[in-house]
Amino acid sequence: MRAARLIKMVLLLQARASMTAAELARELEVSERTVTRDAQALSEAGVPVYADRGRAGGYRLIGGYRTRLTGLARTEAEALFLSGVPGALREMGLEDAASAARLKVSAALLPSLRDASRNAAQRFHLDAPSWFNEPKTPELLPAIADAVWDDRRITARYQRGDSEVERVLEPYGLVLKAGVWYLCARARVPEPATGSFRTYRIDRFTTVDVVTDADTGSDRFVRDEDFDLPRYWDNQAERFARSILRAEVVVRLSAEGTRRLPYVVDPIAARDALTAVTDGPDDHGRVTVTLGVESEEVAHSQLTALGPEVEVLAPEALRARFADDARRLAALYT
Repeated sequence: MRAARLIKMVLLLQARASMTAAELARELEVSERTVTRDAQALSEAGVPVYADRGRAGGYRLIGGYRTRLTGLARTEAEALFLSGVPGALREMGLEDAASAARLKVSAALLPSLRDASRNAAQRFHLDAPSWFNEPKTPELLPAIADAVWDDRRITARYQRGDSEVERVLEPYGLVLKAGVWYLCARARVPEPATGSFRTYRIDRFTTVDVVTDADTGSDRFVRDEDFDLPRYWDNQAERFARSILRAEVVVRLSAEGTRRLPYVVDPIAARDALTAVTDGPDDHGRVTVTLGVESEEVAHSQLTALGPEVEVLAPEALRARFADDARRLAALYT
């Protein structure tokens, strides 16, 4: 632990002209007294760390000293490619690896380029969770992430409805969607021996353990090189979106309603409905579409957001509900 901290301290000083004890303590997550002791230990080991006294003082390396400890470890190199998603790195337990990788890259750069990482961080930031939603990190996410990185087979128990199910899984990839973590894995079930790829919500897992295959004696599995995580997720997401559209409503939309429709209902449902329109606008500039919805209740909630830009034609019960809403609104504003 201390050795890794000392290396990080050298890399920090190599990347910057000078750092105060307070700055080093904040970066290393230790006390200023520990920074002083670490600086002394480095000096005794032959690393030329010099302490400037006074208000403008701090620690710096002298004599153009440069460490050769800039080779990236495998976990650091992999984490570096995810460094634009700091929240995801933190939740998977890879924040330290990414930090070390960034320091090593910075230390290897020319002095004129060492502000590149800061410039990028100040100009681009990814905030994955959706608005008005406080995401919770699944407790088992780090263990599952380790299995994904190392291609290790796991046995997992998870909640499915009111029951708990156990499966042996080959974890292929993780997806963070609107603040929710999903595992894409190949399930190994009794029949057949090799299962298909499936998607699991990680917050529903209750236990996860690495398991050894009885035939091979290894806890690792051989990945299917044809598996493409982005393509798999896109297909699954679209299939899921279509699967929940179990009902249909017929509506008449104004030009503004047509423009706003994809923002208030499922975008796939809106796209399908608008693509299927064959007749042009009527005399009032409105088009009639048949829209796939999850249920009449959900349709009422979603289409209400369009106000007078939508008229429900069918089913009759839903049209009557909107008519009642209109009468109540008129009474309020009379």
